[in-house]
Amino acid sequence: MAASASPDGAVTQRLVIENCALATVDAQDTEYATGHVVVAGNVIESVGAGKAPEGMPGVVRRVDGTGHLLTPGLVNTHHHFYQWLTRGLATDHNLFNWLVALYPTWARIDAPMLAAATQGSLGMMVKGGVTTAADHHYVFPRGSGDLVGAELAAAAEIGARITLARGSMDRSEKDGGLPPDFAVETTEGALLATEEAIDKHHDASFGSMVHIAAAPCSPFSVSTELMRDGAALARRKGVRMHTHGSETVEEEKFCHELFGMGPTDYFESTGWLGDDVWMAHCVHMNDSDIAAFARTGTGVAHCPSSNARLAAGIARVPDMLAAGVPVGLGVDGTASNESGELHTELRNALLINRLGAHREAALNARKALRLGTYGGAQVLGRTAEIGSLEAGKLADLVLWKLDGLGHSSIADPVTALVFGPPAPVTLSLVGGRPVVEDNHLSNVDEDALARTARAEAQRLARIAAGD
Repeated sequence: MAASASPDGAVTQRLVIENCALATVDAQDTEYATGHVVVAGNVIESVGAGKAPEGMPGVVRRVDGTGHLLTPGLVNTHHHFYQWLTRGLATDHNLFNWLVALYPTWARIDAPMLAAATQGSLGMMVKGGVTTAADHHYVFPRGSGDLVGAELAAAAEIGARITLARGSMDRSEKDGGLPPDFAVETTEGALLATEEAIDKHHDASFGSMVHIAAAPCSPFSVSTELMRDGAALARRKGVRMHTHGSETVEEEKFCHELFGMGPTDYFESTGWLGDDVWMAHCVHMNDSDIAAFARTGTGVAHCPSSNARLAAGIARVPDMLAAGVPVGLGVDGTASNESGELHTELRNALLINRLGAHREAALNARKALRLGTYGGAQVLGRTAEIGSLEAGKLADLVLWKLDGLGHSSIADPVTALVFGPPAPVTLSLVGGRPVVEDNHLSNVDEDALARTARAEAQRLARIAAGD
């Protein structure tokens, strides 16, 4: 392939990874027992079997991937970064009791706390192979500072792509909701702040590092007016929409009592089904619900560990996939998934879904990997850029070390990655730039990050206790 050059005649810099197994996760699930990838600038230039061609101009680095598997970067489709500061609390609660227990603490969060929590949450995911992450932030206490700006600045230091789902709540305790009154916004205020975040930060260009989505929190924490007007705002601005849906049986009961219909029908009545929408959890979906999601192209963020942690149930992922529903994986907040790593969700998605009706036929290793890569890109509306190793796509990729003791007797590399213990990340690139090298974050001091997160968690706990 001919070298590309800039207008001043400079040859494009190239990075070569070779001698590794490749799982491209393209439409044909192409794999190579031994192959290579050539990165030119911020995009993948070529993918193929065997070693990379010799004599290419502009090669500044060659990586020997012997003993490794190369995959697309993992895509996390649902998280709550701020919850990094409240891990390990309310460990024996279901969703509603867990929310009641933790909202009084979350309602005291401020910008420095969120910045530390973002780096803890995102840093842990990036160390585990995530290159793009969606965060649903919906807690905006009065006087807490510029939370959106603080989160995006902190994420930029880590170096991952982010979809910030600018959340909102306008139904507090006085309205029959769960959060404290001072932790919610007015309907008008939430809509104005969401529009401001879109106008200031959303970048729709190819290779963008920041997308903004409109994201009222859930049916039981927002008004119908906020749901409807939020959908209208998102479509007027051309951004995606995100919320929680059908997570628990209690939510199903709540929707029937308050709206006279189930969650999916309620979402459709407020404009919240469509190929620009994705919802977290979707555990309690009947055949009609799944058909509605498939018909409209509405996506699902499957969060198996969090669903188990909060005893929500087992989502019908095999049925969703069979119907054509877009499905990706989500860590969810680290107050309901303390490990905070998406690569563990590959394994947990496979194992937990085998406890459901489809048993051993529910998912296999390659379907799990597809959920965590291409499926996530599909849910976030970025399949033209990320989610598979293909020429022309962004160079977001992960080189997993599989030649150590933990994977030493598993012959198939994809099986080793999904079924085996967490694999160390030798190299992870976002747009061709390293974000992890030799299992350590490239752009931040991990020890300093841990100290800051611990200090902010302690400060939050003191404030919540009234000290």
